[in-house]
Amino acid sequence: MSEALVLRQDNDGLATLTLNRPDKLNSLTVGMFQELRRHVLDLQKDDSIGCVVLRGAGKCFSAGHDLGDIAEGEKGPSPGWHSETLRLMERLPKPVIAAVHGHCYTGALEVALAADFIIASDTARFGDTHAKWALTPIWGMSQRLPRRVGVATAKRLMFTADMIDAQEAFRIGLAEQVVAADRFDEACDALARRILENSPFSHAANKRLLEATDARDMDSGLQWEVLNCEGTGPDMQDRIAAFTRKTKKAKT
Repeated sequence: MSEALVLRQDNDGLATLTLNRPDKLNSLTVGMFQELRRHVLDLQKDDSIGCVVLRGAGKCFSAGHDLGDIAEGEKGPSPGWHSETLRLMERLPKPVIAAVHGHCYTGALEVALAADFIIASDTARFGDTHAKWALTPIWGMSQRLPRRVGVATAKRLMFTADMIDAQEAFRIGLAEQVVAADRFDEACDALARRILENSPFSHAANKRLLEATDARDMDSGLQWEVLNCEGTGPDMQDRIAAFTRKTKKAKT
């Protein structure tokens, strides 16, 4: 039996999804997307998981879409299926972190951009090479990249096909944090644990709120926030009570 192309490992509320073609630099195929999609659909209804980390096995996150498959006219199950899969991941009701080390090019960058944010090892390198191969994006680059870094910077990266390092990715807002390679795993886990300390109700509600108000003007966004407020979560009272007990104990 062949090894899974996307591995899932759960640990105390954290699900780690690992792109698993290290001998091919985790280049992306329909088979990998099929497995990623299955994991995403499972995570949609798994209340035991409060945060997801997406990463790559071996030397890098992913070198991008498998060029051999592109050349052979690779077909997905339906038009827009890859993009739909990433949209499902983007809309998971729990935070998703893309943990990027090494290569993260083109299709791989489109995958990483569908996470809520990117944390980068200092070995990470990013780029959009669609133009280098006479291709155009269909997995979301044209929508997510300018939202993350601004239209002019997105155009520069798309037009030049330049590779940028982790520090430049941080400078332009593509990556939220850069961590030394020897501390990368530890830093990813620590970040996920800080997220898990907070309310899954709030995480899900805040993701829906930010999604619904993206690109709205200030007044309509504020109106949406008030009129569509999801209120308080079922864990609010327990959280306040635990904080109160901790505060009283600290005073004694």
